[in-house]
Amino acid sequence: MEDREPLLAARSEESRTNGHVAWSTHTLESKAVEDFRRRLKYFFMNPCEKYKARGRKPWKLMLQILKIAIITVQLVSFGLSNQMMVTFKDENLMTFRHLFLKEYKDPRLGSYALYTKADVYDHIYYIINRYTSLQNLSVGNLAYESVDGKYSPLSVCQVFYRNSSIDPGNDTFDIDPHIETDCMSIYPKQSLDNNSLAAHVNFSLDFKRLLSVNIYLNLKTINLQTVRHHELPDCYDFHIMIVFDNRAHSGKIKVDIENDVRIYECRDWNVEGTSGKNNYLLLLFDSVVILACLTSLILCTRSVINGIQLQFEFNVFFHAYYNKIVTWSDRMEFVNGWYILIIVSDTLTIAGSVLKIGIQAKFQTNYDVCSILLGTATMLVWVGVIRYLGFFKKYNLLILTLRAALPNVFRFCCCATMIYLGYCFCGWIVLGPYHDKFRTFDKVTECLFSLINGDDMYATFLQMRDKTYMVWLFSRLYLYSFISLFIYMVLSLFIAVITDTYETIKHHQQDKEPFSQLQAFIAECRDQPESGRYQTDDDPSTCCLSPCGCFG
Repeated sequence: MEDREPLLAARSEESRTNGHVAWSTHTLESKAVEDFRRRLKYFFMNPCEKYKARGRKPWKLMLQILKIAIITVQLVSFGLSNQMMVTFKDENLMTFRHLFLKEYKDPRLGSYALYTKADVYDHIYYIINRYTSLQNLSVGNLAYESVDGKYSPLSVCQVFYRNSSIDPGNDTFDIDPHIETDCMSIYPKQSLDNNSLAAHVNFSLDFKRLLSVNIYLNLKTINLQTVRHHELPDCYDFHIMIVFDNRAHSGKIKVDIENDVRIYECRDWNVEGTSGKNNYLLLLFDSVVILACLTSLILCTRSVINGIQLQFEFNVFFHAYYNKIVTWSDRMEFVNGWYILIIVSDTLTIAGSVLKIGIQAKFQTNYDVCSILLGTATMLVWVGVIRYLGFFKKYNLLILTLRAALPNVFRFCCCATMIYLGYCFCGWIVLGPYHDKFRTFDKVTECLFSLINGDDMYATFLQMRDKTYMVWLFSRLYLYSFISLFIYMVLSLFIAVITDTYETIKHHQQDKEPFSQLQAFIAECRDQPESGRYQTDDDPSTCCLSPCGCFG
């Protein structure tokens, strides 16, 4: 900012007199102008050039490299723990299905459903009997939940309409749509067969009014597999709900199990030869990650702010000397996208690390949110490695193409999305009742996106073969037009937009032509990094502005 006042004072009068000043060192002979141009050139140097220019070691660049290593180690460590947790939950869910669902079979062989009243009663009694004698049946470490020394009961709740009178033979019905729930409780340690259970409790179902039968039960267990990975085992509460779904009243009652899990620290534990030292080391490591990311976040935020300030300086300078407004693309050159990428990555890593510490301390068990935060942050960190490759001209071509093509690609995608959504809504409404892949709107979007990429085309056509002639004919016109339009036209134009940008940038690089007015102005500075012209007595903060100061 110190250069701006003498710079404007020296050239403002000349700008008013001449109107337009050519971009030439013969015209702009002011020392202040040359210093400003040199300052801009230094700002856009890579870390190696900056080291040659001022001899400053890229400590902050080393911090970024260290951060990549520790974040990756943190993610791998958490990923293994998360994998064990998810595997344990899934295997227990499968165990519950085989324990409580009579003659359970793989859902890929067909949906698990009941069709007669006798089967419904039989399956409900079967679940109750299996629950009461669970510890004699299961090979796992399952136990009943107890509250104040008393076992939690199994609850059988039937949900039904308050009143209904239905006579399909006479095409008449009278129904009160208000929903009521009636529950009964069965405590463990009761050995009851079907007949004694029917006599023991007053349990009957009115299938004409019945919406669903929900059976709730709570079980506890301990995940011991973590011991092999030098982690303390966690205790699990499984809140299980078995649903007999009769909402459609179609004669088919679908049966499924839903499972809600609570993970907490076991109250009294002892593992021979193990202490809580590993947990303290993990907490210390997570703290180091948070500290490194916080430091990086502060430095990169300062770099973005300083870059914006320099952009305003250049805007005032450009207006004063050339009587023009700096284009938006030139102004965005000062806001390095890599800094934004690092700021987002650091923020996600700090949030994910805090959640990870909470999970290790058993304050909370939101593994999914923590996985998303840490996984996204690590992905962005590794994407940022492209920055290093950008120091080489051939690799930098990819980065320049992506950046230059992004606005055109975004506009093109907005137009293509309108057509895509039109096909999605049409397919959902017309083909949804007849085709599994078009049953819901999200399935339609996934199916059409797969078709664009040439995936599973024949199977999509094949499933519509046995439908009515009108639907079959519409499905053919719909699928043929969509595939032809998006694969042969939209996708080809999309590739052409990127290819055209690539060829343009490649041509500019071969001819060594500047891409913008800003680059043309900086190109006037012929001073090499080794020239010593970039050394300053008062050390400005531009080192923190540079890639050296944040990511390289």
